[in-house]
Amino acid sequence: MAFDGARRLRAVELPLAPPGPHELVLRVSTCGVCRTDLHLVDGDLTPPRLPVVPGHEIVGTVLARGDAVTAFEVGRRVGAVWMHDSCLRCRWCDGGRENLCRDARFNGLHVHGGYATHAAVDARFCVALPERYDDVRAAPLLCAGLIGLRTLRMAGDDARRIGVYGFGAAGHLVAQAAIHEGREVWAFTRDGDTAAQALALRLGARWAGDSSQPAPEPLDAALLFAPVGALVPKALADLAPGGTVVCGGIHMSDIPSFPYRILWEERVVRSVANLTRADATGFMALAAAADFAIETETFALADANEALERLRDGRITGAAVLDCSVGP
Repeated sequence: MAFDGARRLRAVELPLAPPGPHELVLRVSTCGVCRTDLHLVDGDLTPPRLPVVPGHEIVGTVLARGDAVTAFEVGRRVGAVWMHDSCLRCRWCDGGRENLCRDARFNGLHVHGGYATHAAVDARFCVALPERYDDVRAAPLLCAGLIGLRTLRMAGDDARRIGVYGFGAAGHLVAQAAIHEGREVWAFTRDGDTAAQALALRLGARWAGDSSQPAPEPLDAALLFAPVGALVPKALADLAPGGTVVCGGIHMSDIPSFPYRILWEERVVRSVANLTRADATGFMALAAAADFAIETETFALADANEALERLRDGRITGAAVLDCSVGP
């Protein structure tokens, strides 16, 4: 299912090339539907060429591997993430921050992604998946979970009271990670989204309510996954002194002006950009130990447009996942 510049994906047939030296060819089983895919279709992100196949939460089985690949033998189940590759030689890559590499390329944006029956991915940026998760539940781990955990880490290890703004795919996973680490979670949802609020409470949140409501208690950190710039000053106002607002998305609407007094007392606003290979391996170890409850809604690959429409309208509880076992 390819994006060609229109707001709807269309079914296409593309040739399946043999793998490059560092590549794996995967038979795709499932692919998560991420808000980043929606930003692509809605024109918030500009791919370098069209058409492009979206999707970067890819679960698949190795069919073939390039000559330089030593990991992930044929027949192995692996996960491919947002980052397809980076230069691996700049100061960012040398410092373990390949997420900031100027030459990084991303699955579903620069190269064809996982809204397909097959995908070519870079083995150096793939990750082994915990066996306890089936293919549907494993898919959201590969971006929603990874970005969620990186966002939590940006908040600092001493942040005990965590506000999660936007309780979708990333929110419901990072909440469980925070609770697993002994932190307290307050969940803020789209106004009137009682299904997401009920999910948050089932997963152990101390409180769940509308994003327009003030926090019941001052928070140490606010993790923003809803792409709504107006939530930044609102979240700042919810923070205790020294607290941090972490913006976890790749795109957000403009942040309105706000009074300096809500930033004062050493409050911080920062962003998360992409993820690293260390994030992937670290999160999968945590997911194996924590046994996350992963809320999913599954769609056929041919129904990718429906999944994106429902995500756009806020009608997905948890994470949407495409079943790619059958072509569109």
